[in-house]
Amino acid sequence: MSDTTPVPEVPQRPPKPDESGSPVPPPGPALDQREPEYRSPTGELVTAEPGARGPRGEALTTSQGVVMGDTDHALKAGPRGPLLVQDFHFREKITHFDHERIPERVVHARGTGAHGVFRSNGAASKLTRAKFLQADAETPVFVRFSTVLGSRGSADTVRDTRGFATKFYTEEGVYDLVGNNIPVFFIQEAIKFPDVIHAGKPHPDREIPQAQSAHDTFWDFVTLHREATMHTFWAMSDRALPRSYRMMEGFGIHTFRLVNDEGATTLVKFHWKPRLGVHSLLWEETQLTGGFDPDFHRRDLADAIEAGAFPEWDLGVQVFPDTPEQTFEGIDLLDPTKIVPEELAPVQIIGTLQLNANPVNFFAETEQIAFCPDHFVPGIEPSDDPLLQGRLFSYLDTQLTRLGGPNFTQLPINRPHSPINDNFRDGYHQTGVHPGNNVYKPNSVGGGCPYTAMFADRAYVESPTPITPPAVKVRTTAATDAPISFRDHYSQPRQFYRSLTAIEQQHLADAFSFELGKCADETIRQRGVQMLAEVDTDLAGYVATQLGLPVPQPEFSTIELPPSPALSQLRGEFPPDGRKVAVITDDEVDHSLLENLVGLLQRAKISPMVVAPHAGSLDHQSGIPIDRSFATMRSVEFDGAIFLSTAADSRVDLLVAEMFRHGKPLAAAGAGEEVLKRHGYGPDRPGVFVGEDLELTANDLLSALGEHRVWARFS
Repeated sequence: MSDTTPVPEVPQRPPKPDESGSPVPPPGPALDQREPEYRSPTGELVTAEPGARGPRGEALTTSQGVVMGDTDHALKAGPRGPLLVQDFHFREKITHFDHERIPERVVHARGTGAHGVFRSNGAASKLTRAKFLQADAETPVFVRFSTVLGSRGSADTVRDTRGFATKFYTEEGVYDLVGNNIPVFFIQEAIKFPDVIHAGKPHPDREIPQAQSAHDTFWDFVTLHREATMHTFWAMSDRALPRSYRMMEGFGIHTFRLVNDEGATTLVKFHWKPRLGVHSLLWEETQLTGGFDPDFHRRDLADAIEAGAFPEWDLGVQVFPDTPEQTFEGIDLLDPTKIVPEELAPVQIIGTLQLNANPVNFFAETEQIAFCPDHFVPGIEPSDDPLLQGRLFSYLDTQLTRLGGPNFTQLPINRPHSPINDNFRDGYHQTGVHPGNNVYKPNSVGGGCPYTAMFADRAYVESPTPITPPAVKVRTTAATDAPISFRDHYSQPRQFYRSLTAIEQQHLADAFSFELGKCADETIRQRGVQMLAEVDTDLAGYVATQLGLPVPQPEFSTIELPPSPALSQLRGEFPPDGRKVAVITDDEVDHSLLENLVGLLQRAKISPMVVAPHAGSLDHQSGIPIDRSFATMRSVEFDGAIFLSTAADSRVDLLVAEMFRHGKPLAAAGAGEEVLKRHGYGPDRPGVFVGEDLELTANDLLSALGEHRVWARFS
């Protein structure tokens, strides 16, 4: 270029708000959010300000720290291209984008999570030496709830088993309790797990139906596997349609072994008991939410935590003697398709879980968290349950693929809060810089370190448990002479069905009718009805009539077990904390009346949702924003409603009709009584409350919320 060649003038862009030089601090987590603790690869606590893992500074940089002046235009040969390979910023930016996704989980892909704390009451201190279960111990946790069959993009409210996985960051290492909201599983042997999941997943030819069990391959499998009967009954019950993760039980499914300081062992089953009670959606509600709000469950959990209505669960154990037979009252404790009724072995509460903070970044925490059933701490061991034994291998194997290698434990959400002193080195995503050469055992160059500890030093030492003879290699189904064991697949489903209330039994019968009705193969439908006949002939008769099939007779005999009231969800009143109540109002409603009602609901730990004909704010000085307009509301997001205005609108009429049909309490005061009168709903109808005293009327509605639904409407 000659000295006379004009240098093109670079156009000056006006400064953008983030380039103006003003000292704007980087945004940190919201009040309802919490990040994983800042820990080094060796478990050391690192002091850092909240949000330190996020972008820092004022200017945009590359991943190598080079400040960039333009990220909207690629480097081109001329104004219209082509692009130049030398544009390192474009290549880095697009490469990162191309690799943002990791393989989703094969099962439990759709989920959500939250941070919390577990507080032990010490009741388990005589059973186990695990420190986090000693008196007054507090342990940080992260919990992930999920569905099983659907992909990451499926809906929350499908009929499915739900995962309930808890990671305890104990001072002795990470302990993972990886369970479900159903206490049994479809299969007894882990080698069948690929089969049951392949059967339940969408058909390979068309990749449909998504997140559904109502299809031929699922019912083909469960009607050919008698051991799947118990889980199938639970999956067709209301348990598979939870109202909220906050109102969902959790179960460890398997039997585990606890070891105390003296080396004595006990067998236990873990239970999570929600303090808000166990509650479910109606089938119609699940259909509405799937279209209106497919994120219904994750939104419900996050909103409750943000509002300060922290959900809580009591952790309990059923305790059994650790005998060589590993049975209790004739029930094989190594059979994951069986329960032990709580009337035979009461659940003893050993601590309480509270979820009190939402994640800061869904991918970094909820998506990258890795649960493995083989993450134990001293004092907790697996049993010989053949399904659990397979899970001990499978989960770790899965994480190696999903998270790119064995160093997934160094991700912030997976990092233990206890010191790490291992000989593992290198590999993908290694974030530690390890000094020293003594990365083997035994060694002398490092003084023999790291050394191995003993039981008295809190080391994890497996308890010496005997193996029941004959101790020979076999590839067969376990069989015992116990009256209820691996070979009896119908007695407990019969007990489960007969423990439900009439309303719950009807819901289950309708679910079987719908699901089997979706099967195209008539032989599968016939086998499904035959499975029901083995459990209850009246149930089989109802479903057979719905399907237009003859009513079969049972082929197997069952043992008549007493009903277990603990298996029913209809068990009294519970706190209404975190429920959402629609307050239907308009610009004409007295603002002081509205303010008082909203305050009353908030003091009761209810989330009031102000609903009006339009969005924005009301035409008075209340300062209360409108949460939903008539155009953006639907009944499924509310647990109850209070009407303060006439609300002459067809969308409000639809709201009232659906809420009444779904058994939700309705209240009205003043002009709002006109809404209920239009539908013929007066105070003589169950769960309908009207009156001049708005506070008394609202309190009546709150009392009704404690029973989850107005069950009298279904009788």
